[in-house]
Amino acid sequence: MYTPQIDTDIPLADFPPTFSDLSARVDAAFAALSELQADVEVTDDAQEAARAAEKCGVPFTLSTLSICSIEDVRAQTKEPFWFQLYVMRDEEYVDNLIQRAKNAGVSALVITLDLQILGQRHKDLKNKLSAPPKLTPRMIWDYTTKWRWTLGIAASGKYTFRNIAGHAKNVTNLSSLTTWTHEQFEPKLDWSMVAKLKEKWGGKVILKGILDVEDAKKAVEIGADAIVVSNHGGRQLDGAISSIRALPAIVEAVGDQTEVWLDSGIRSGQDILKALAMGAKGTMIGRAYLHGLGAMGEAGVTKTLEVLQRELDISMALCGRRDVTTLDRDVLLVPQGFEGVWQ
Repeated sequence: MYTPQIDTDIPLADFPPTFSDLSARVDAAFAALSELQADVEVTDDAQEAARAAEKCGVPFTLSTLSICSIEDVRAQTKEPFWFQLYVMRDEEYVDNLIQRAKNAGVSALVITLDLQILGQRHKDLKNKLSAPPKLTPRMIWDYTTKWRWTLGIAASGKYTFRNIAGHAKNVTNLSSLTTWTHEQFEPKLDWSMVAKLKEKWGGKVILKGILDVEDAKKAVEIGADAIVVSNHGGRQLDGAISSIRALPAIVEAVGDQTEVWLDSGIRSGQDILKALAMGAKGTMIGRAYLHGLGAMGEAGVTKTLEVLQRELDISMALCGRRDVTTLDRDVLLVPQGFEGVWQ
């Protein structure tokens, strides 16, 4: 809960001109945009989301498992973007992927730590999500009643994961690509491998998927420029601690040594305010922008970011704060024992 405070002069909130030290211009200054395999929403979605993020001054993070490739997004943007690396067993493929990111001028590598294997995702099972999609009566009905979306997908000519197809061995069609992907997540991912990837990249590195204090300390030891407290949107390990509950202990342990951000559960400007007040330096969003993207494409993502910033502005004003850098626990009432005492 919030503790509204009285201030006699509350303009719109002041945001710092930059987000971290990662050379990314951020006028909105509240969130990095994490692209979560959203290409099923609209055609060329990663490119549309990247353009919208660029206009709002928000860093865009492109996923390894995206229909739009690194090169596709580079061709549609002027500002550097970030790339989210899923670590695969095929070291040659990973090395080539890193080099492609370098060639595209990617300014930060986001290494995903919590995808050694694919979690059991119940909604995907319930909805029979597959690649290529299996035609069912329900899917045929969706295709025929959502004709604008169907025609857009058909016209795009992009029916595969373009960061993988043409770059990975023995991937000839969508079926073989899906099999390759599921077999390639690196189950042996450890801190020595992360350190090696950081050395190969040679630039700014963000480590995403940390929920444990000891892991946060290890991330600092290998020189992470930032860490992201995240439970992968709750999609990897059902029952894992929420990111917001894990955040305070991690901030206390390493917040003075590296930047700590929060991912998973950000749906509104007030969620951003809570994360910042509890010590996060920034937040990442995924699902929050998908609704806008699916409904209106690039304009929908822009509208989503505007709504989030406006909500944050108003909430900060009502809490008597003008600058995100001054946010702290004083604006919140946190229940006793919120972080939990775990055995």
